[in-house]
Amino acid sequence: MNYKDITIGIVTYKSENVIFNCLNSIKKIKKIIILDNSNDHKLKSKILKKYPHIKFIISSKNLGYGAGNNVIIKICKTRYIYILSPDTILNKHSESELLKAINNKKKNFSIIAPLAKENNYGSFTNKIIDKKKNIFEVDFVKGFAMLFNKDRIKKIGMFDTNIFLYLEEIDLCKRLRLNDEKIYICKKSKIRHLGGKSSDIGFDYEKCRNWHWMWSQVYFDKKNYNNFFVNKKYIYKLVANFFKFCIFSLLLNKRQVIIYYFRFAGIYNALLGRKSWYRPLLK
Repeated sequence: MNYKDITIGIVTYKSENVIFNCLNSIKKIKKIIILDNSNDHKLKSKILKKYPHIKFIISSKNLGYGAGNNVIIKICKTRYIYILSPDTILNKHSESELLKAINNKKKNFSIIAPLAKENNYGSFTNKIIDKKKNIFEVDFVKGFAMLFNKDRIKKIGMFDTNIFLYLEEIDLCKRLRLNDEKIYICKKSKIRHLGGKSSDIGFDYEKCRNWHWMWSQVYFDKKNYNNFFVNKKYIYKLVANFFKFCIFSLLLNKRQVIIYYFRFAGIYNALLGRKSWYRPLLK
């Protein structure tokens, strides 16, 4: 197996401020697919001018992170697809170490992820993770950098398209682990994740982040756990966010008022079983 068997997939949304640093850090893998959710034809022109080998797709609507990556997975021709967030930067030997990890595990894995400073891995049961080896098994990894064994990901249905943003990768990993699939971290494959920098849309990002972070938490928990206890947990959070909304309204702190309103709205819509409908406005 070599670099020709890997395609990099990147979903963008107003990502011009970070995407070129990401692309510049990719040295070995030549097949790259970008799906843009923000109808950004200027960005497409700029990228193709510098990187004419890239396949750049402009989505007719904002699909979100998971559904956008599903499109990339479906059209990918290689055995492996390396999903990256546009606000990631690969370290010098990141690609070569990832390739070694793939060859080490042969086909016996669903996901191999690089290591970031924030330790992008974990366990659903708080079990002790053996980190002594270079390649070690985990229950989940974070979605900003995940190399997929494409056939195994497609077998369990890829990303849940009901989730627009946040926890889509955790949901995917949970389904994989329930099917006894293997998820690994490769310590020597390093990556830098800027975090929260993938979209340059100003305060609208905070609105979107807070709404979807709360909606996705409720949806994920209702999908995987006892609904009675989930509803009890989030009704408490609903009241707490409403209380904070009122407090900051009295303090005339407009920014915090908006944030807690969007958190409240995200929980409220999810508890009612409404779809993840909120979308940032393109300007």
